[in-house]
Amino acid sequence: MLEAEEEHIGTPAMVLTFTVRRREPELVGPASPTPRETKRLSDIDDHETLRGQVPIMFFYRGGPRAATADPAGVIRRALGEALVPYYPVAGRLREVEARKLVVDCTGEGVMFVEADADVRLAELEVAGLTPPFPCAEQLLPDVEGSGGVLKCPLLLIQVTRLLCGGFVLALRLNHTICDAIGLVQFISAVAELVRGVPSPTVAPAWSRELLEARDPPRPSFPHREFDAVPPPSSPFPPPGDMVTRTFTFGPSEVNAIRKRLPLSLRDTATTFEVLTAAVWCVRTAALEFSPEEDVWLAFVCNVRGLPELGLPAGYYGNAVVSAAVLATAGALLAGSLGDAVELVRQAKATVTAEYVRSTADMLVLRGRPCVVVSNMFVVSDNRRTGFYGVDFGWGVPVFAGPSSAMLWGSFILAVRNGDGEHAAALPIVLPRPAMDRFALEVERLVKG
Repeated sequence: MLEAEEEHIGTPAMVLTFTVRRREPELVGPASPTPRETKRLSDIDDHETLRGQVPIMFFYRGGPRAATADPAGVIRRALGEALVPYYPVAGRLREVEARKLVVDCTGEGVMFVEADADVRLAELEVAGLTPPFPCAEQLLPDVEGSGGVLKCPLLLIQVTRLLCGGFVLALRLNHTICDAIGLVQFISAVAELVRGVPSPTVAPAWSRELLEARDPPRPSFPHREFDAVPPPSSPFPPPGDMVTRTFTFGPSEVNAIRKRLPLSLRDTATTFEVLTAAVWCVRTAALEFSPEEDVWLAFVCNVRGLPELGLPAGYYGNAVVSAAVLATAGALLAGSLGDAVELVRQAKATVTAEYVRSTADMLVLRGRPCVVVSNMFVVSDNRRTGFYGVDFGWGVPVFAGPSSAMLWGSFILAVRNGDGEHAAALPIVLPRPAMDRFALEVERLVKG
């Protein structure tokens, strides 16, 4: 049975109308028998911040393969094959003692939807392939019974064929099962099987016990970003009054920001450090916090490269922790951009193997809390996660990455700017008046 919906995207002067027809959702399980067992998530996987669904989209052009292969059909088949070595992904989460999450490896499968849209990728590109995607609800609709954390499919995938021979693969991931790098590892395994590789190049490794809390837990860092504090008077109105815009920083914009740094930092600060510090400052100014009010910056750090942790190649769980910076709004804005960059660098330097173990210990002792979002700006850099390397045989994607914006933060996405240069895009969510101030401050920042 096909379900049809119309979607209107673009500006009032240029409205694009298209229809999406979806088949009934189905569960795709492992293609051959898999172990029926229970597996514990790590204590880094298992905290409130990650108990949610994350939407990701991949947009592909048509090519020679489009004339001979159906993307939905070949991806569905390869998905079942990939779920044999990745069989926990086909299971369901439940809680045991002290809200600890475990995976029941039931083999029930992930949710899969096949769809067609009477639109071409070129038309979607004109409408804009950066968040917020006006077409997101059609390319990745909610499926009843798939949106929870417990006893639900861990993955929802919709493959939508386009008139041009291209397609969109949109998915929604239960974040507790893996991080962005782990997701790319799994989806890359599916893509390899589609292309005819006999088995995934990277063998999956569970090994979640390596990121369990110590016994007894003994945190050695304060982890104040998890402290439960009464929220101040928030500058944020109800969600309906919020505006989302994506700001793109190409080489010229990043270099313009660098020129505001002292010489000691100008050539050594990374693009991540420069953009994170600059956007934190601009956002703080745009929200007009009181000078004495505390403002937080937290950013996600990949810890796979810490040899002391012993994480094996192929580890696809959450191997990330947050590093945090605290300042008063007045001090942050009175200081220089170089001062803010130094704060980011100091926070990065704290992320050692001991910091990771301390994080796991703290999460267990405090009942697996969520990062405090009051006055918090959270940054997750997705440029090196490998999204753009996922090739199902149609070539690399035109866009690949998170398809939504965080209310309390931003993803850093790899994109091409209008000149075709590699650039960083940051989707930002703010109240409309603050967004106007933010945009003016960004323009001033990059133009001098």
